Amino acid sequence: MSKLKEQSKNEIIQKLFDEHKEFIQRKNIAIPHPSRLFTKYKYPIVTAAHTPLHWRFDLNTDTNPNVLERIGVNATFNAGAIKWNNKYILALRVEGKDRKSFFALAQSPNGIDNFEFWDKPILLPQTNDPDVNVYDMRLTLHEDGFIYGIFCTERKDPNAPESDTSSAIANAGIIRSKDLINWERLPDLISDSNQQRNVTLHPEFVCGKYAIYTRPQDGFIETGAGGGIGLGYVDDMKHPKVMNEVIINPKEYHTVYELKNGQGPSPIKTKEGWLHLAHGVRNTAAGLRYVLYLFMTDLNDVSKVIHQPAGYFMAPDDQEIIGDVGNVLFANGWINDENGNVFIYYASSDTRMHVATSKIEILIDYCKNTPEDKLTSRGSVELIYDLIEKNKGKY
Repeated sequence: MSKLKEQSKNEIIQKLFDEHKEFIQRKNIAIPHPSRLFTKYKYPIVTAAHTPLHWRFDLNTDTNPNVLERIGVNATFNAGAIKWNNKYILALRVEGKDRKSFFALAQSPNGIDNFEFWDKPILLPQTNDPDVNVYDMRLTLHEDGFIYGIFCTERKDPNAPESDTSSAIANAGIIRSKDLINWERLPDLISDSNQQRNVTLHPEFVCGKYAIYTRPQDGFIETGAGGGIGLGYVDDMKHPKVMNEVIINPKEYHTVYELKNGQGPSPIKTKEGWLHLAHGVRNTAAGLRYVLYLFMTDLNDVSKVIHQPAGYFMAPDDQEIIGDVGNVLFANGWINDENGNVFIYYASSDTRMHVATSKIEILIDYCKNTPEDKLTSRGSVELIYDLIEKNKGKY
């Protein structure tokens, strides 16, 4: 009887592994978007169910006789991205059922399916003031030869009343590596702002300095009087003090980035300028709505915005709108392939990861030739009138 029971346990474990492998190896299906700007895919590319079984289950039937999950994963989202050794690598925010987030790498041979986690998550090196929670890492291969991972590090606000167990201070934590395996922890970002989020590096030196995109804010949630995408300069990443920080892409009344906005991944260099992916946030009766938008900056002056289409580039669809934090799209990773294909890695509703694909020439065309926001309802109608006039005799 004992042998039969043990055999049954092993069969359960084998079934778990078989089903997990089949799930990971499921082929994704392209769904071209009606806008013709990008292609989405039927299935999310990484979910909580993708996380390895040996992270979640004790596979020893003596200590886990009922084959129960011991460490639960709630969500996988907000991933940085890099092409490395011909693999598409995501640095995922993995959130446990205990609400703590950590980073783990997953790779795919083609960038759209078959994402498989590396054997272990990243055991993040600590500063003298240890992180309580970490999330939303941007990965940047810099001209100096290092891969930088810049992420949000969160600690309890020491000035909060004792009864307040949610107020926090957010800043930018920094690690770097040359192999994605061995990570060096650098000091957290030093700036004049109370808090910082959505920080990432420009991939090239600018006048011999590290250029860094920021989002200064007054509080943990509220951007306050400031806000917007900032740009500053750092002399030495071992002493990452931001100098000459200015807002290059401000929030704007009655737009998709009315409440706040932030840089997504580091920009992509194109022959016509630096291509930026960002998120914008507005308030609604149902809560905050996060969408993605694009803009371009000058090749020789990274602080100068040269093109910014009106409105959003991508918003949550009917399936993406539902999740832990609904009505949210967020992206902090993309990959520009050698052939001009662009893989946009985005999360929906703080729950799961997706990919959308496009081409550099399509994104440049969109940025250059889509009208800018005229900031009034009449202005929006005037743009439609202009297009109607241009299309006369063609419909």
